[in-house]
Amino acid sequence: MQLGTLAPLPARAAWRHHSARDATEIVTVRVLTDGCALSGVVAGVEDGRTWALSYEIEVDDTWRTRSAWVGSLAPGDPGEVVLTRTGERWTVDGRHLPELDGLLDVDLEGSAMTNTLPVHRTDLADRTAAAAAYVRLDLTARRLDQWYGPAEPVAGGGWTVRYAAPEFGADFDLTYDAAGLVVEYPGLATRLL
Repeated sequence: MQLGTLAPLPARAAWRHHSARDATEIVTVRVLTDGCALSGVVAGVEDGRTWALSYEIEVDDTWRTRSAWVGSLAPGDPGEVVLTRTGERWTVDGRHLPELDGLLDVDLEGSAMTNTLPVHRTDLADRTAAAAAYVRLDLTARRLDQWYGPAEPVAGGGWTVRYAAPEFGADFDLTYDAAGLVVEYPGLATRLL
């Protein structure tokens, strides 16, 4: 099944992270004339350590990532990383990272929001490759191979979408609302707002 036209994104969304980590994620959505800006923060505790990320992701009007700024707000471990996509080429902090070339999405460790990006642009009638520039909590960036689809409708106008990331042993259904935002990410997050 193809998702078709999605409902407009809300101005704000929030998730409660559970199981793997205890955290909260909040995002603000700004519609731009030629795309969208997603500004968020995720703060939590994992393995007895506190951590926090702030992010600003800009996508074009076809939901392809143009840029991502990610900052660590963790006590004693601050830092930031900037990813930029120009055509097929990606740079990380101004340095070309060839393993990311050709990718369209950014995916942040510890974020449910970034699973929205490929859903807004991909025909999910079948299983679709959607490798992403993956930014870890330590602010390193690398390629993450993942797949989405097929999508199946659920009551209330949303969908379940099969998600797989073999590196992490992930192979399960993500539940999305009518706007293409994750409602339930098994083992990671549940949407609050």
